[in-house]
Amino acid sequence: MIDHAAIRGILPHRHPILLVDTVLEWHPFDRIVTTKAVSGSEPCYAGMAEGLGRSAYSYPKTLLIESFGQSGAVLWLESIRTRGESLDGTLIFAAARNVEFHRPVQPGDTVRHELKIDQLVGANAFLSGRSFVGDEPVMTVGEAIAVIRPNGSPAQEA
Repeated sequence: MIDHAAIRGILPHRHPILLVDTVLEWHPFDRIVTTKAVSGSEPCYAGMAEGLGRSAYSYPKTLLIESFGQSGAVLWLESIRTRGESLDGTLIFAAARNVEFHRPVQPGDTVRHELKIDQLVGANAFLSGRSFVGDEPVMTVGEAIAVIRPNGSPAQEA
């Protein structure tokens, strides 16, 4: 298991956008299982009006996808490290396709992301996976793409 302190050493993200709490399983260049606990104290719930119904507190889908992407980043970055290599550039979550949401995530839920690297092509990783609360699926990601952009590339200077 990789705890939150170690994840902070892997990812450059910090509060409020660090969205991976623990790594339960990790198999280099293959697959990872992570968790993200959703709390009613998340910044996305700040300033909400009183008296809103349950559906108003559904965790934003964009943050669910971001948490999934960060899980993929941990998998890829730690895999590179196991070979004694380091990342020469910036890891960017480029795209997600064939994403299906099965049910909303609510405060009090712990999301479990299970994802795998389908293929590595140069500085590109192709990922897929599913996210669950308990045994219930909440999201399926058919394809996600992460890329490594060299430091100083035009996309980073914009």
